[in-house]
Amino acid sequence: MRNERTTPRSGVARRTRLIAVASGLVAVGAVAVPSAAGAQTPAPETFSAARLTAASDAVRAADVAGTAWQIDPATHTLVVTADSTVSTARLGRIRQAAGSNAGALRIERTAGRFRKLISGGDAIYAPSWRCSLGFNVRSGSTYYFLTAGHCTQGKPPWYTNSSDSTSIGPTTGSSFPGNDYGIVKYTNGSLAHAGTVGSQDITSAGNPTVGQTVTRRGSTTGVHRGRVTALNATVNYGNGDIVSGLIRTTVCAEPGDSGGPLYAGTKALGLTSGGSGDCTSGGTTFFQPVTEALSAYGVSVY
Repeated sequence: MRNERTTPRSGVARRTRLIAVASGLVAVGAVAVPSAAGAQTPAPETFSAARLTAASDAVRAADVAGTAWQIDPATHTLVVTADSTVSTARLGRIRQAAGSNAGALRIERTAGRFRKLISGGDAIYAPSWRCSLGFNVRSGSTYYFLTAGHCTQGKPPWYTNSSDSTSIGPTTGSSFPGNDYGIVKYTNGSLAHAGTVGSQDITSAGNPTVGQTVTRRGSTTGVHRGRVTALNATVNYGNGDIVSGLIRTTVCAEPGDSGGPLYAGTKALGLTSGGSGDCTSGGTTFFQPVTEALSAYGVSVY
């Protein structure tokens, strides 16, 4: 989620990126009908990995904004979460697209609207919006920082303040949609770029596990904690902005937190992409795995 400024260089947020609310999820499924006396209830159909992948491809092809989905290996189902903007008719479009694999869908409702979010964790400013710095990284003696790709679209220059008077440097790489990561080069030699998130030293990067406790830091809402609930999730933000391979968590976030770091102790895990909700009522947030960005740009945390 990035914050767009209402007037040039105002620093006030307007546009947001996706955040999903974990609380209040309501499963939408078939209602069980009691069987006649003595009748046997048929065993539920088991869906293979290939059919689940086909169902996932069908949901993507249906292209319904306000949905997120991932395969649940424990139940052999495809969990599809729909925000408050998705109508019953559009849910029907998803089921129709899944065809013979529609039985593999487990549809849940979530309050709020999936949106893109735009400060490791400090505020950074493009000419028209604010985001959050993810992790400082380097390649040899050249220093950069990672943030969300929806923040670096158009490859803007970056500044430390809303008046754009103190330069950080230019965007040198950006990947969104599909992925959600970008990289900015430090060209202002007077700026410090410690390998920390706040006071937490970051010494390595890795991939999270389902159930793991994680921490997020952002320029809007500061530090919040939660746990990982799924891996390899896909989110449709609308207007063709579909991102795959995301980490789904119960951590809250708000506009301006986009690009901020997800970590566990000294280990870097992800970059804030988006979701629905806020840090008053709670929420679900999706993160771009940081290892993919590190590999794409040939850089490392330190």
